[in-house]
Amino acid sequence: MQQELKQALHSELFHILHYWMKHTKDEQHGGFYGRLNNASIPDVLAPKGAVLNARILWTFSAAYNLTRDLSCLTMARRAQDYFRNHFLDTAHGGVYWTVDYKGQPLETKKQVYAIAFAIYAYSEYYKVTKEEQARNIAVKLYNSLQQHSYDPQYGGYFEAFTREWKPLADQRLSEKDANEKKTMNTHLHVLEAYTNLYTIWPESTLKKNIHDLLRLFCDKIIDKRSGHLHLFFSEQWQVKGNLVSYGHDIEASWLLLEAATIIQDEELITTCKAMALKMALATQEGLDRDGGLWHEYEPTERNTLPEKHWWPQAEAIVGFLNAWQLQPAGNYLQRASDSWRFIENKLRDRSHGEWFWGVHEDDSIMQEDKAGLWKCPYHSARACMEAVKRL
Repeated sequence: MQQELKQALHSELFHILHYWMKHTKDEQHGGFYGRLNNASIPDVLAPKGAVLNARILWTFSAAYNLTRDLSCLTMARRAQDYFRNHFLDTAHGGVYWTVDYKGQPLETKKQVYAIAFAIYAYSEYYKVTKEEQARNIAVKLYNSLQQHSYDPQYGGYFEAFTREWKPLADQRLSEKDANEKKTMNTHLHVLEAYTNLYTIWPESTLKKNIHDLLRLFCDKIIDKRSGHLHLFFSEQWQVKGNLVSYGHDIEASWLLLEAATIIQDEELITTCKAMALKMALATQEGLDRDGGLWHEYEPTERNTLPEKHWWPQAEAIVGFLNAWQLQPAGNYLQRASDSWRFIENKLRDRSHGEWFWGVHEDDSIMQEDKAGLWKCPYHSARACMEAVKRL
C-alpha cells in the first residue's frame, strides 16, 4: 500500500503543477488569473487575491525544492515578481488583500492570514533561490505582524486592520466566518508561516513566538476533551460557538508537531505527538463510508454540512500519514489511502484537470472555482509532496 500510494501521489503532483502552469498564467496583464471556473475558463476581469498568489509562490518554490524541475522555478519566479510588484504595501507594510485584474490595489485591508501566507511563501522561495531580498521581505512582514497584530496583554494575534493598521469593524476572513477578534485559522497559519521562516532565520525571539503559539493551541484552542479545535474567540480567549471543522482538525494535527520539531522543543514534541493522535482520532468522526471527509459539524443541532470540499481531503492524507508514522499499528495508513481514493474517484477532473472544489451529499459536483481567491494549488500539491517525503 505504501509504494502504491507514494507513486500515485507523486504522479498526481505533476498533474497538478502542469495544470497551473498551463491554465492560470495571465499573459496580458501579468501574474495569474484571479479566477477559473470548473471548465478552466478564466475570468479575465476577476480580482487577484494575495492568498492565491502567495500560495502559488509557495507551491512552486516547494515543488522545485523537491523535484528540481526548472519549470517550477520559472513559475516561482513569476509568482514572486508579481507579488513583490503588486501585493506588497511599501508605504505601510503588510500586503493588500486583493488587487484588480490590472494589478492595482483593490481591497487594501491588512488581513493577518494573508500576510502569514506571504511570509510562508517568501521563506520557501528563499530556500530555493537564496535571494537575500526574499528573506528580507519575509522578515519585514514578520516584524509588521509583531508590531501591529500581536496582543501583548492576552497573547495571540488580532485578525485584521485597515491599510494603515487601524481598528477594523469587520475582521472576518470570509463571509461564512464569525466576526471575532481572534480565530484558530489565522493562528494556525501564523504558526505555519513562522515555522517556515525559522528554518531560514533561526532567531531567538521568533523561536519564542512559535513556542507561545504552540502553547496557545495546547492550552486554549484545542478542546482537550474532544480533540477538536475551537474556532473563534474573543480578545480574552473566550470561546465563541462550537462549530467543528474536520479539515482544520487534521491539518493542525501535523502542523503543530512539525513546528515543535523544527524548534526542537522536546516537551512540546511529546505533547504534540499525543495531540496529533487524539486529533486524528477525533477527525475520524467526520469520515463517510466512501473515505471522504465531511466539511463541518454543528454539535448543538447535530447538523453535518453535507459537502466534501477538496482541501480537507488533502489534509486528511497528510494528517493520517503523520498519525501512521506515530502509531504504525493503527488504521491510519488505510485512512490516508482511502482519502486519496475519494479524491481520485470523486474530485479529480478527468476532462479539464485539477480537483473540483467539492461534491454535495449526492456526489454531484459543486459549481465553485477551479482556481480563485481560495481555490489554490497549496493543499493539493502539499499533500502530494508530504506523502512522497513521508512514504
